[in-house]
Amino acid sequence: MAAYLQWRRFVFFDKELVKEPLGNDGAAPGAAPASGSAASKFLCLPPGITVCDSGRGSLVFGDMEGQIWFLPRSLQLTGFQAYKLRVTHLYQLKQHNILASVGEDEEGINPLVKIWNLEKRDGGNPLCTRIFPAIPGTEPTVVSCLTVHENLNFMAIGFTDGSVTLNKGDITRDRHSKTQILHKGNYPVTGLAFRQAGKTTHLFVVTTENVQSYIVSGKDYPRVELDTHGCGLRCSALSDPSQDLQFIVAGDECVYLYQPDERGPCFAFEGHKLIAHWFRGYLVIVSRDRKVSPKSEFTSRDSQSSDKQILNIYDLCNKFIAYSAVFEDVVDVLAEWGSLYVLTRDGRVHALQEKDTQTKLEMLFKKNLFEMAINLAKSQHLDSDGLAQIFMQYGDHLYSKGNHDGAVQQYIRTIGKLEPSYVIRKFLDAQRIHNLTAYLQTLHRQSLANADHTTLLLNCYTKLKDSSKLEEFIKTKSESEVHFDVETAIKVLRQAGYYSHALYLAENHAHHEWYLKIQLEDIKNYQEALRYIGKLPFEQAESNMKRYGKILMHHIPEQTTQLLKGLCTDYRSSLEGRCNRETPGCRANSEEFIPIFANNPRELKAFLEHMSEVQPDSPQGIYDTLLELRLQNWAHEKDPQVKEKLHSEAISLLKSGRFCDVFDKALVLCQMHDFQDGVLYLYEQGKLFQQIMHYHMQHEQYRQVITVCERHGEQDPSLWEQALSYFARKEEDCKEYVAAVLKHIENKNLMPPLLVVQTLAHNSTATLSVIRDYLVQKLQKQSQQIAQDELRVRRYREETTRIRQEIQELKASPKIFQKTKCSICNSALELPSVHFLCGHSFHQHCFESYSESDADCPTCLPENRKVMDMIRAQEQKRDLHDQFQHQLKCSNDSFSVIADYFGRGVFNKLTLLTDPPTARLTPSLEAGLQRDLLMHSRRGT
Repeated sequence: MAAYLQWRRFVFFDKELVKEPLGNDGAAPGAAPASGSAASKFLCLPPGITVCDSGRGSLVFGDMEGQIWFLPRSLQLTGFQAYKLRVTHLYQLKQHNILASVGEDEEGINPLVKIWNLEKRDGGNPLCTRIFPAIPGTEPTVVSCLTVHENLNFMAIGFTDGSVTLNKGDITRDRHSKTQILHKGNYPVTGLAFRQAGKTTHLFVVTTENVQSYIVSGKDYPRVELDTHGCGLRCSALSDPSQDLQFIVAGDECVYLYQPDERGPCFAFEGHKLIAHWFRGYLVIVSRDRKVSPKSEFTSRDSQSSDKQILNIYDLCNKFIAYSAVFEDVVDVLAEWGSLYVLTRDGRVHALQEKDTQTKLEMLFKKNLFEMAINLAKSQHLDSDGLAQIFMQYGDHLYSKGNHDGAVQQYIRTIGKLEPSYVIRKFLDAQRIHNLTAYLQTLHRQSLANADHTTLLLNCYTKLKDSSKLEEFIKTKSESEVHFDVETAIKVLRQAGYYSHALYLAENHAHHEWYLKIQLEDIKNYQEALRYIGKLPFEQAESNMKRYGKILMHHIPEQTTQLLKGLCTDYRSSLEGRCNRETPGCRANSEEFIPIFANNPRELKAFLEHMSEVQPDSPQGIYDTLLELRLQNWAHEKDPQVKEKLHSEAISLLKSGRFCDVFDKALVLCQMHDFQDGVLYLYEQGKLFQQIMHYHMQHEQYRQVITVCERHGEQDPSLWEQALSYFARKEEDCKEYVAAVLKHIENKNLMPPLLVVQTLAHNSTATLSVIRDYLVQKLQKQSQQIAQDELRVRRYREETTRIRQEIQELKASPKIFQKTKCSICNSALELPSVHFLCGHSFHQHCFESYSESDADCPTCLPENRKVMDMIRAQEQKRDLHDQFQHQLKCSNDSFSVIADYFGRGVFNKLTLLTDPPTARLTPSLEAGLQRDLLMHSRRGT
């Protein structure tokens, strides 16, 4: 039970008398003329009004004359004669323009129910669609209350004898409606109300002594006894959905609220209740202090004295009285057009207009009633921005009073609307750090904090040394529960010295770089850092080893080298275990990790040798570095045995074939470290025979000079010439080596004898005996060659003379063809046949099968074609010579002309296979004679 004595009173409604519309003469129908000019300004209702209702944009009244009046918003009062005697009850439906009324057309207790369709007219009056007696039986009784369901399928009528009738069906028609007695009792029925919940329809019935509910939408109409307390007439109402459509019963001691199956809360509002009404979330009660039994409402209402009556408007949700005023002799309270209208016995209408929400809130703010303002704003469905403004003002009020704990709670409710800096500045004092922490925590929970807020909150935790709160803040179960910037938190914790907490965040949120920074730079735990890298995915492990590899190599070289070996061959993180051994792992570019070993040559050598053995296709930089490392070790080694071993390793690496593409680099490395065997090997592989020769010459290794010439002289004959020049410049006795060189020069005819003599003339120790044998043999060979050339000349002359004679004979004498066999098939020659001047004969069908041209002998054609090709080549070359000479003279850039012809192969040496080395055709021969000689050169063979 809630006592209303503690409820605050406010004036949330404005009261004023309803005035008549402009242009009206001020006299209401049936009213006596008012005295005084002031009285004519206010609306005055007809006298004798007995019942009121409202809905569909009008106030509806019934009077003792049987008339029903309508007062629309224009305040132009209209009416019609509904009953002959009086109107006792009205019910205006809210969703339909249907009016139900109860009245009397004749003396006696015989009330009639009439249903009016206000949208249709009958002779200017509303159409009455149905008339039926209210009393179902023959026993006379008085109607006490009336209610109609908005779906027009139910109508309930209560009587003073305690009975209730239910009309089920279409209430506007007699044919589809059935009337039955729903309830019988011993106490007058004072209130009825329908309640719709889904498909279930309940009917509340209240008498002077009890409250009951019926389910009228089904069969048998089950009944529930709700209470043994009742109320007087017009002291019950049905609330709106804000109060869950509860049935309100206003007794003299308390106001009770009921659900269809149980009693709800009650409120101790004292005073004798006269009227109860529900209006937009408010409970409106008209009461008087003098206690009068409710039963007298049916017997002595007209005899009651005209007392002062109090109208109270209660806000049941927020527990305050929104308005309270004293009226004289209230007839009824109506709600329409968003306002309350209080009708008094003197015919006046008082309008109660609710103030707007902002005005009500300002009134509460002035009294510092912020909690009540918040509740009021919520009940009025104020938007979130408006609520946040109230919370801020409430927080400011509490802050000014020194209630910092309460203030921060209000500020917390503004998160998302109020700028956080406004609140943070108020609590930056060290004494209020707890309040600031609470605000920042909530800010993070709602994921509205930025990096600065995270920094500030963590600093609060560290200042308070509240490790438990700090751990609770950072140790979230999942990534979705993280309400702060993780990287910022790691930075702050690291700066504050909370390394373990920072490591926890970095590890759980995959901030690998921060984890390694803390381990390596702050904690100096190199083993743990290396272990952590080993369980990272490949890409992250690779990048972090490039970043921190030098530090790890400096402190734990062996373990770091081992990890690098795995990273560059077949990497699998330690978290994968051995379950994925069947799938190939990842491998990094081993060459990129070489700088990590800058100060660790022993580990570098182990790494490079491992990569070259396990992964032969390693990058070239691996082999280059390994060669350089082995050459360095060889150059600085003092122990002969170890030096020999290192020598073998370096040579074997050079011979591995990995330096073909980087020949120059390997050669430079060998030269830098004076590794002569390697230099000579690379010279030989690069076909740099001249350099090999110069090397032996510089070291005066005569035998090796000869050996180089013997091994590579076929590829580079100039080596013998250089060797002869070298030995010729030596003042020592080098006859043995000179003789060996001259012998090879003679065999290969590499130098003219005169040049050999001039070369040896530079040696003062060389005598004629050194080259005597060479010169004698050379002269003998030249004599033999001269004799052979003279013999060949005589033979060519004789052959030419013979061919001339044959040509002459062919021109002057007839040719007799005596061949008996075909030159192709060697069969007996038969007609038709084909004969050529060269002496070859053919069957015609053999000739046609094998010949390429009708004018050429198939047998002589291959040889003749070769000769003709040589002749054409000589003629073309002669033409090119003339053209070349002409362009060379006319061109401004002679070099470009020469380069062009050189690129076209004009200067390439052309050797005729049929010519001897020294033979040349006589240029004076005529072209025709040359062709004839070629065509008939094979005659007689």
